[in-house]
Amino acid sequence: MKDKELDLKDLLKTYLKHWRWFLASIITMAFLAFVYLRYTVPKYSASAKIQILEEKSASSELSVLQDLDMFSGGTTKIEDEIEILKSRENFIQVVKNLKLNVKYYVLGSLKNNELYGGNFPFTINFISPDSIVNKVNHTFYVDLKTNTSFQYGEDEDSPFKKYDYGSRIKTEIGDIILVPNTQHLESFKKNRLKITIDPIPIVAAKYRNDIVISPADKMSSIVNISLVDPVQDRAIDIIKELILTNNANAVADKKNIADRTTKFINDRIAEIYSDLSSVDETAETFKENRGIADLGSQSNVNFTQSAANEKQLQDASIQLNIANSMKDLISDQEGYDFIPTNVGLNDAGIASAAQQYNDLVSQRNRLLESSNEKNPVIVKLNQQLEGLRRGMQSSLNNVTNNLNLQVNSLSKQLSQINSRIYATPSNERALRDISRQQQTTESLYLYLLQKREESQITFASAAPKSKIVDAAYGSNLPVSPKPKIIYLAAIILGLIIPFAIIYTKDLLDDKIHNKLDLERITENIPVIVEIPKLGKKDDRLVKKEDRSVLAESLRILRTNLNYIQKSHKSTPNNIIFLTSSVPGEGKTFISSNLAAIYANTGKRVLLIGADIRNPKLYDFFATDDMIQADKLKPRRSTKDGLTEYLVNTNLDIKDITIPAQVNENSIDIIFSGKIPPNPTELLMKDRMAELFKKVSELYDYVIVDTAPLMVVTDTLLISEYASQILYVVKAGSTEKKVLNFPVKLKAEGKLKGLSFVVNNVKQANLGYGGKYGYGYGKTVKKWWKFA
Repeated sequence: MKDKELDLKDLLKTYLKHWRWFLASIITMAFLAFVYLRYTVPKYSASAKIQILEEKSASSELSVLQDLDMFSGGTTKIEDEIEILKSRENFIQVVKNLKLNVKYYVLGSLKNNELYGGNFPFTINFISPDSIVNKVNHTFYVDLKTNTSFQYGEDEDSPFKKYDYGSRIKTEIGDIILVPNTQHLESFKKNRLKITIDPIPIVAAKYRNDIVISPADKMSSIVNISLVDPVQDRAIDIIKELILTNNANAVADKKNIADRTTKFINDRIAEIYSDLSSVDETAETFKENRGIADLGSQSNVNFTQSAANEKQLQDASIQLNIANSMKDLISDQEGYDFIPTNVGLNDAGIASAAQQYNDLVSQRNRLLESSNEKNPVIVKLNQQLEGLRRGMQSSLNNVTNNLNLQVNSLSKQLSQINSRIYATPSNERALRDISRQQQTTESLYLYLLQKREESQITFASAAPKSKIVDAAYGSNLPVSPKPKIIYLAAIILGLIIPFAIIYTKDLLDDKIHNKLDLERITENIPVIVEIPKLGKKDDRLVKKEDRSVLAESLRILRTNLNYIQKSHKSTPNNIIFLTSSVPGEGKTFISSNLAAIYANTGKRVLLIGADIRNPKLYDFFATDDMIQADKLKPRRSTKDGLTEYLVNTNLDIKDITIPAQVNENSIDIIFSGKIPPNPTELLMKDRMAELFKKVSELYDYVIVDTAPLMVVTDTLLISEYASQILYVVKAGSTEKKVLNFPVKLKAEGKLKGLSFVVNNVKQANLGYGGKYGYGYGKTVKKWWKFA
């Protein structure tokens, strides 16, 4: 068995032969990385550290609610505080305070520069309510011309309109007024500014996603806050404002809790006071409505009644089943046969009728032993039996109806009794719940009276939740993009893209491409040659002293065939079949050239077109390069062929043989002849065996172009006459799974002397020979033609 382990050298060769693609991909990715670095806005990082403070006031209103189990634990959880710090409302407040939803850009030729920090040439006053301004998108452009006027436009390409500072401008978000900032106005003259207004929730969500808040250590109360933004000062301001907003909200929350605690306790005392008097009334009303005096005595009576009722229901159900079964038995009876008696049915009339019925059946059976059905006595007995059967059916119908009513009535009674039994535990539980409620209400009332005094103590001072350890500061150097990482990623991506394309292509490829691919499937069956792919201008037939790549490959085929033929002692030893899986794989091309290459050595060669269903030799030899003895007409011979020889026993081999000069090579050809209606039967005739026997003696080599093996059975029918069978595989066309068919036939002994030939192999895919080349007529690929 051939070793199928991964050959690292072959694997590298698969990718290295496409080195131009890798080089082009790396250069392209490097150029894109350069463009990205050139025009990407750098981003800066800002950081801060805060300490989360723990609550230590045990006498506050929070402790009251903790006793009521409204808060779990007395210490601050870092994870919870981080989530609160990163809450959506905090960021919405930060965006409002810093007006981050309004951005100013100075337009440039390639990229725009964003303004921040109050050095704006003007400020914007919105006349519309905040509820409208904060929820819409709007973009406009301003050309700064003088200290008193400007030009306004909502589309960069449309004409602008001139306004004076302080004038109202109507927009889709309402009227706005631009107020000049004389301190910075002069530096922005002759520039076009772009102003974008975004909805505050969207801006808040963006910064909420961008900011990173994490504990400094697992057991630490220190929290790190960092933010990356194109404007470093804005990142610092956002972190500072977030910390201030969170602390202010925490102080406000504590004061609100203190007020709500006192109000909550007072409201609860008023409610519970009224509940105390109603609990006792609830217990009294419950017993009156349920008619409960002594639950134990009532339960015993219900259990006794249930047992008696259940016994009656069971007896009635049994009687109903017996009646139904007997009714079905009588209804399904064909003819007259005995019916069961004494089955337990409590109806004397039915039992008596059944006994009488059986007596008549017994009498009838005795009479039938010596008579037939037409006997008057038997006819009379039949009439009596039919009357008894109808009577029993009517009685059984009445019995089943009565029993059904009795079963339904007993079931309802049992259900009522059981409902009273099942209700006993719920009544008992309800009374227990009422008693528990009485105790709970009284205890809670006394507890709240005690806590009302404690709740009068308010927070003397509301401290913030966090303490600033490190105030927000910037990195000064951009954190992204990083040129080294970008270029490294570009190189890696430049390698990965062509690798992925080649790998995917090879993974999905199920075709044979060269000798090495074929040998992995054929295993011990030899692959004796690779036929290179021809160009459009290359000759299809080899010449006498041809030194082309095709000629050299055919000489290798001839040499290998001679070696194989010498090693096998078969008779005859000079008949070579060529076949393939399907049409169009080049068997006619190779058979014709193989005949020509044998003729180069001065051998007598015969080429037979045995594909009588779809002959191709006519098309192949119908060229101006061939001169035949009988002036062969294009695409069809006027002389008889193989099919005529097999049909007409008067024809001899010389009558169907056509001498031909193919590129100065003398060969004889037997064309397939007319397409017959029964090709399989023709090939099975003894004339076929006689033909092969005679031509093997007349010629040194007999090349037979046969039909495709997977399409028809013609080749298998005559394969026993061949000394060698060349199976042609077309590179880039034949599927690998198709080759299991000839391999299986070889293993079953149906194909002897089987060898493979790979046709149409690209120069880059040539196997063993491709490493060195054939040496003749070798073409060199241009540098722009990638493999």
